[in-house]
Amino acid sequence: MNRTRPLAVVTGASSGIGFELAKQFAENGFDLLLAAENSGLGIAADEVRAHGADVHIVKADLATPDGVERLLGAITATGRPVAAAALNAGVGQGGAFLDTDLADQLRVIDLNITSTVRLARGLLPDMVARDEGRILFTSSIAATMPGSFQAVYNASKSFIQSFAQALQNELKDTAVTITSVMPGPTETHFFHRAGMEDTQVGRQKKDDPEEVARQGFAALMAGRKKIVAGSVKTKAQELVNKVVPDSVKAAAHRKMAEPGSGEPK
Repeated sequence: MNRTRPLAVVTGASSGIGFELAKQFAENGFDLLLAAENSGLGIAADEVRAHGADVHIVKADLATPDGVERLLGAITATGRPVAAAALNAGVGQGGAFLDTDLADQLRVIDLNITSTVRLARGLLPDMVARDEGRILFTSSIAATMPGSFQAVYNASKSFIQSFAQALQNELKDTAVTITSVMPGPTETHFFHRAGMEDTQVGRQKKDDPEEVARQGFAALMAGRKKIVAGSVKTKAQELVNKVVPDSVKAAAHRKMAEPGSGEPK
């Protein structure tokens, strides 16, 4: 890898927002270490290389401790400091909490929460020691509302949002920056993987992942604390959610996420 360029790490980089974030880093002079668990990672890496970056990949299931350790080991093996990390890997699970497998819901927690905490704990000590570095957490507009029929996912993003804000305060006397990006529904494989294609939110027009990534990357590089990324509609929703009671937001989320809500009446 070209040691004259800064190194960035992106998780969940095989598609969607993570892939678009990887391209943003490449276009702005970073080398990359990309991680994901699926076979599409190699194809994604080739596309990112076309933007001028040296790219290494780590195929690992970050929902497991072994997967996280494998990625951290690969980072150490580069012998290079991590200038920036986009902790983006995540998964959803639609459906009523009592109708879905507990194992699927626990995987949401393991990937969205536990792996993020493990990776942050692995990356931040060196950044603080160098007094330099940036971390981008992929939160969600879902963090601002109770997630009826998506209960564990929304709660996981509420955790990430709170975690990011706490780290911002703890690290305020350092030059290390923590940014959370909060997308709304985005055109990725998320809703298919979460089993939500028959829902209203699954079928509605969604935001462009490239636009979300571009806004998130710009916020990261500017050292902003958070960015609600995507369309004007998404940004307006976040403002509304600041004043609407939780019970009302839960009812609205039910209309969007209840199984079958996207089917013709």
